[in-house]
Amino acid sequence: MSKHHNHSSHDEHVGHAHHDHQVEEEHHHAGHDHGGHHHHHGNFKELFFRSLPIGLIIMIISPMMGITLPLQFTFTYSDILAVVLSTGLFFYGGKPFYQGAINEFKQKQPGMMALVSLGLTVSYFYSVYAVIARYTTGEHVMDYFFEFASLILIMLLGHWIEMRAVGEAGDAQQSLAELLPKEAQVILEDDEVVSRPVSELKIGDIVRVQAGESIPADGIIIRGETKVNESLLTGESKPVEKKTGDEVIGGSTNGEGAIYLEVKETGEKSFISQVQSLIGEAQNQPSRAEDRAQKVAGWLFYIAVAAAIIAFVVWLVSVDLQTAIVFTVTTLVIACPHALGLAIPLVVARSTSLGAGRGLLVKDRHALELAKNADVMVLDKTGTLTTGEFKVVGVTPLKEGYSEEELTALMAGIEGGSSHPIAQSIVDYADIENIKPVSFDSVDVLSGSGVKGQANGKNYELISLKAYGKDINVDIPAGSTLSVLTEEGEAIGSIALGDEIKESSAQLIQRLKDNGIKPLMATGDNEEAAKSVAEELGMDYKANLSPQDKYDLVDQLKKEGQTVVMVGDGVNDAPSLALADVGVAVGAGTQVALDSADVILTQSDPGDIESFIELANKTTRKMKQNLVWGAGYNFLAIPLAAGVLAPIGISLTPAVGAILMSLSTVIVAVNAIFLNLEN
Repeated sequence: MSKHHNHSSHDEHVGHAHHDHQVEEEHHHAGHDHGGHHHHHGNFKELFFRSLPIGLIIMIISPMMGITLPLQFTFTYSDILAVVLSTGLFFYGGKPFYQGAINEFKQKQPGMMALVSLGLTVSYFYSVYAVIARYTTGEHVMDYFFEFASLILIMLLGHWIEMRAVGEAGDAQQSLAELLPKEAQVILEDDEVVSRPVSELKIGDIVRVQAGESIPADGIIIRGETKVNESLLTGESKPVEKKTGDEVIGGSTNGEGAIYLEVKETGEKSFISQVQSLIGEAQNQPSRAEDRAQKVAGWLFYIAVAAAIIAFVVWLVSVDLQTAIVFTVTTLVIACPHALGLAIPLVVARSTSLGAGRGLLVKDRHALELAKNADVMVLDKTGTLTTGEFKVVGVTPLKEGYSEEELTALMAGIEGGSSHPIAQSIVDYADIENIKPVSFDSVDVLSGSGVKGQANGKNYELISLKAYGKDINVDIPAGSTLSVLTEEGEAIGSIALGDEIKESSAQLIQRLKDNGIKPLMATGDNEEAAKSVAEELGMDYKANLSPQDKYDLVDQLKKEGQTVVMVGDGVNDAPSLALADVGVAVGAGTQVALDSADVILTQSDPGDIESFIELANKTTRKMKQNLVWGAGYNFLAIPLAAGVLAPIGISLTPAVGAILMSLSTVIVAVNAIFLNLEN
């Protein structure tokens, strides 16, 4: 999925972006018109397969640059058939290239499409002229139908290979809209409850939200208490306690009790709408992706035209018109970028399948080139560097005679009846460790501080460190909170619960530094949690960031001229993923984040970011090599075809030109296959 369906940023188009809007719908990455490589590849596939039989027949009945190859045959009027078939292919298979060329000329940036169109036009019209000349004047003029048909087929194949590799587009804004429920339960003045579409909610409406439902709009709780899971939206890992007077965000999930809320924001001012408009803004920013193949094709276009004009003038003056035309046509046909058309798509296809084997889905090939030159990687904390789940990270005895197992059994027992996330984590931990919870006679909630209960004739409390109020000599693991277990008022043990740092995070941060990429953690979580994780991993951080803050951070880094890779998983990351030069979504995250990104890590493992950087480096190297092989042939062949060395008896005959052309295409294909990742 390239980032979005955004059709407004046409000035930045590069590469093969200029195709038929009817032929295939254009999907851009966040306005990053990354080569427009996100056309609907089904249509390129269709174009290729429909053109294939016609193209093959033309190639079988037309000698290749004047030489009859094995499997080729001609018969009476076979050249007339070639004219008819080529005319159909010219208008059908050639259409996207001509539309692309028109766009390139409009932007005063002739490139691949202009070069292809030039080759197609010259080879087609000169060949038609050659056939007419044979029947009217009787002289044998060589035609180029073989080159014409093979160029169309190879370019369509190249496009289809790349389209298939980079996959389909998705729409982040659409996925955001789907976070909100379709209907809301509105309470009328006579306490009657009616179902109303969320789009018809007005400020001041009173809405009832049951446990487990999505909150339909931004509002303030006027009745009820609950815990709301806002992690998808804010990145905060813990469910947030909410009571009367607290604000809630539309799209978050109501955890426990039923609540009644008064709608405060709808439409454009709501949180989700603001995130949508940030994504829209990001889409309209031009990309820094430089399309090397496009650039090389642009140089070739100018060189071919210049060489053809010079050849025409020189041969016209020194020999005659007929010789001048032959050299000019040969020059322009030789310039056809057969190998260049496959140079990048074959590497992309190989790179994509290698990446997929590692759980890396690369949706935009320019992401690989940009990532190779990254200066800074902005990483979300929750769910990216940490697991995003609240877990027990350590149980510590504080009094002799108590083992970790006994303490865990007591804590799991006292928390057994609660559905609170912290309680649940403790019960799950005991279960995993195969520890049977102690049976408690009675358990009561201590408002705001914890729980108390009786077991075996003794009074126990499991309370927060703040509620306990005394210092205890325990190392608190990074990013975790501590609860203390007391027996008759005396601390006997503590339990640390936290959002665990993923195992591969530390190695990733080190690898980024080794590669000259600065890691920067950007999180919606609080200062304390952010600081402890950042210190443990040895990186800079910014905490308490809203989606707008993250967006501004990426924007600022880009304005400083830095190439930014953003890694995240939540709705709060989506605008920054769309804005960054390369957006990397962690696969366990939200659909919105996945739709906003160029690359998806399906395993949610930070170690995969290392693989992505390696893939970026190796793919970019292969692309450069293939461009050298693909274009090198043209740079050498064009002047020879123009007859530069003809005065000393060296000229590039069409036959030799054709063999070299095929050879460079084979070299490009073989080189792409050798792209590999280390195990």
